[in-house]
Amino acid sequence: MDTTSRVKRRHKVWPEALKREIVAACAVPGASVSMVARQYDVNTNQVFTWRKLYGGVADAAAPQILPVVVTPEQPPLSPPPPAPTADVIEIELPSGYRVRIGSNIKAAALRVVLDALERR
Repeated sequence: MDTTSRVKRRHKVWPEALKREIVAACAVPGASVSMVARQYDVNTNQVFTWRKLYGGVADAAAPQILPVVVTPEQPPLSPPPPAPTADVIEIELPSGYRVRIGSNIKAAALRVVLDALERR
């Protein structure tokens, strides 16, 4: 039986400050993650992991795709109130009622309305 001792692989431990420095180097305009990883002798996938872990400074400035929904323009639910014209008379009664009268109302109909409001 072979008594060869097993060698345990050790992963390199990177100080947090250096990880953040590498992530910041990736955020420089025109920087490539793979080029920065080579400069620091780090695996590119490790740098992507650190970018996610430390907020990915470059990711904040990256364009994002957002959902857009286009709907046809809806007509207003109710017609806008008619604009006052010169053919409108407004009468404010002492009881607090206000009556707006257009030029096309008949005098008899107006008399009925005014009499009814006066009795209130």
